[in-house]
Amino acid sequence: MRRLFSKYRILLPVLSLALLLAATFYMQPRTMSYFGVNLLFNLAVPIALATIAQMCIMMVEDIDLSVGAFVSLAACVTATLLNDQPALGVAVLAGLVAAYAVMGAVIHRLELPAIVVTLGMSFVWGGLALFILPTPGGASPGWLRGLMTSTPPMVPMAVVASVVIATVAHLLIIRSGIGTVLRGVGGNARSVARAGWPVIRLKALAYGLAGLFGVLAGMALVGLTTSADANIALRYTLLSIAGVILGGGEFTGGKISPVGAVIGALTLTLAASFLSFLRLSPDWQIGAQGAILILVLMARLLFTRRNARDGSGGI
Repeated sequence: MRRLFSKYRILLPVLSLALLLAATFYMQPRTMSYFGVNLLFNLAVPIALATIAQMCIMMVEDIDLSVGAFVSLAACVTATLLNDQPALGVAVLAGLVAAYAVMGAVIHRLELPAIVVTLGMSFVWGGLALFILPTPGGASPGWLRGLMTSTPPMVPMAVVASVVIATVAHLLIIRSGIGTVLRGVGGNARSVARAGWPVIRLKALAYGLAGLFGVLAGMALVGLTTSADANIALRYTLLSIAGVILGGGEFTGGKISPVGAVIGALTLTLAASFLSFLRLSPDWQIGAQGAILILVLMARLLFTRRNARDGSGGI
């Protein structure tokens, strides 16, 4: 069993989600229905997209502290420009993706610490969001609202969207050739450079993908909330990092799991509902979510170390 969990690191996030879902159904049996599941995971879609965005950065051995502010900015653009002037809104959102790619290239070119640069950029994104939408408001485009609130047969929209996000990210990052090279940058950038690949362009591509998923997260969030706010997604920064780690990813070596990252986002979303059912004060819920994350990480570390010890026992 220890070797199984160590080899297939996706199993621990799946087990964590299954146990938490079973506990939620036990406490609130009425959630065991189409609409109940949809309500439990309704806000998981933008969190999952933000988590994939963070995963693209961690894939190249960086970390992004501006994801939350960037998603908030994308939400503000969606609720204002995209709704009122679609062509201009699309151009601005595309410009934001390009700006993210440029940020990645600059970080690598000048050998700057990504954690410092992205922390500084979080204030830039936040300032732009306030400039576009000084007070909460705006409106979701009708087509976006219709998409996010649609009711597919048998399976809720939140679950369908999560499966689509996980599948697309898996095919793009794990199965494609360029995804393999990008993960190689996180594993050993010098070897990738010696093989003739332009590392600066690869870093820019990874950051550009993160920007794309960040924009999609902002759009999905507006589709669900029907309005925006400059601070609407600030907590997504920590949630995205936790989701990647909870899903089996690591800070070094380009070790990530797109499917695991989405499952981690679902687990964190479900944890918030579960803690609400426990009538736990909102002031304590963030700490309780952190405790859940620590427990899962401890279990993963336990399985990994014991398997390593057993594997070296005969040496």
